[in-house]
Amino acid sequence: MSEKRARGCLIAAVIWCLILAVLGVAYRYLVHPYLRDKLHGDTGSSSQYREELVVAADAFSGYALLRSEALKQQLKARQIRYTVREDRGDFSARLKALQEGKAHLAAFTIDSLLVAGARLGDFPGTIVLVLDETKGSDALVAAAGSVQSLQDLNSPEARIVLTPNSPSEFLARVVVAHFNLPQLPERWWIEADGPPAVYSQLRAAKPGEKRAFALWEPYVTKALAEPGVHVLLDSSKLKGYIVDVLIAQRQFLRDHPDRVKAFVEAYCRAAYAYSQEPDGLPRLVREDARQTGAESLDEAQARRVVQGIQWKNTLENYVHFGLTQAPPRSGVDSLEDIIGRVMDVLLKTRALAGDPLGGKYSTLYYDQILGTMQREQFHPAKGADLIPGLGPGAAADEQVRSDQAIRALSPEQWSRLQPVGELRAEPVVFARGSATVSQSSERDLQALARRLESFPEFYLRIIGQTRAEGDAEANRRLAQARAEAVAQSLRAHGINPDRLRTQAEPSTVAGGEGQTVLFVVGQLPY
Repeated sequence: MSEKRARGCLIAAVIWCLILAVLGVAYRYLVHPYLRDKLHGDTGSSSQYREELVVAADAFSGYALLRSEALKQQLKARQIRYTVREDRGDFSARLKALQEGKAHLAAFTIDSLLVAGARLGDFPGTIVLVLDETKGSDALVAAAGSVQSLQDLNSPEARIVLTPNSPSEFLARVVVAHFNLPQLPERWWIEADGPPAVYSQLRAAKPGEKRAFALWEPYVTKALAEPGVHVLLDSSKLKGYIVDVLIAQRQFLRDHPDRVKAFVEAYCRAAYAYSQEPDGLPRLVREDARQTGAESLDEAQARRVVQGIQWKNTLENYVHFGLTQAPPRSGVDSLEDIIGRVMDVLLKTRALAGDPLGGKYSTLYYDQILGTMQREQFHPAKGADLIPGLGPGAAADEQVRSDQAIRALSPEQWSRLQPVGELRAEPVVFARGSATVSQSSERDLQALARRLESFPEFYLRIIGQTRAEGDAEANRRLAQARAEAVAQSLRAHGINPDRLRTQAEPSTVAGGEGQTVLFVVGQLPY
């Protein structure tokens, strides 16, 4: 055989090998799967589900409704297969899963959404529902012998022990952002891996250590059982800070708005059904803790967890999204204001270097799903009874819950208020030698009034400080007049007069700088 012919045969053999290889790959990855799927289809049945929804969340008890049997049955009735993607509280991974289409919906606290979005450089999801607000399940606790109030954290030695990327961490950030703690070090926190580790550090703390501990239930209750441990501040005293929301992947929402609407309606019906049953929510929380493998809860613990979470109903969501006006003394703020308030805390505590939304907070939520439900006069009692034994009960109309009315205190009660701390505020500037508030300070007091609305249960002492030099009685009268002028300004900006008390005290600072006004908050004992 000639060399040329041999080379030709070799080339032909290689070509045939390549052809056979391509055919083999095509059979394995195209023909065989087709034949297999056809066989399975010919010998199987049609699925009862037409669509699928995946939501990313973690084991937080406030998300128990997302894992509830009532919700699954609601969606099953709409032929929607529903699964929850568990990520152990990794918010960055949760947002990434949304961006990559591995989840259609996801649950976030607003602060965790803002931080995760800033890190990702994108907000691939938009808020379509407010799920709940923490109302006491997170708390900052300390040993009373070491830290009696938040103001005792104003020390270079003070630290707050917390779990990173948790609502309790954000509670600590609210404290650092809004209370006057100039001596607290820049690195003011100590990280611990979950509430058991925080609780362990609490028990191991040395007497006299200036340590506060950020915990959530049931570990708050466990901590308070320790001798001398008390609450410095819990989330029941806040409004519009620790808020959980449901976000939808933007492209999925654009392409499948009906599917997102079906989920939102199903969630609202499930929430209504559990809330109408006398033991519905505590039982749901107990069952959910058992299913998720979280800390087991007895009946009393489950009730405390439920008391610390305010699940939002449909009407409250309409108010949050600006679809209806809030009633007087409503405890419901607009989402735009809540996002701005949370952003302010993150910026002041340097959790974020800058505002990733550039102040355009309305771009982070979408009101059309709830707007359509409102126009259709949706009511969660309709179609809620899909599980035997879990009916909607008396089909009472939902209500928008209001802040508890603060009551006037007697002088004796004012003297017995539990101290909380001194609010951070811009120095109030007065015209020289008078009690006339400057125009710039009027704007600052208006901002302070808005902040006070976020702490609806706090009472405020407005303390005019006197200087040591000069006529003592004249200085006292001027300090008192300045405190009353500030109180008048706060009342003009909507603060209940029953929350305010003015007084004059000697300053601890010499010279003109001693003539200032302090804002010290107190609360009724827990």
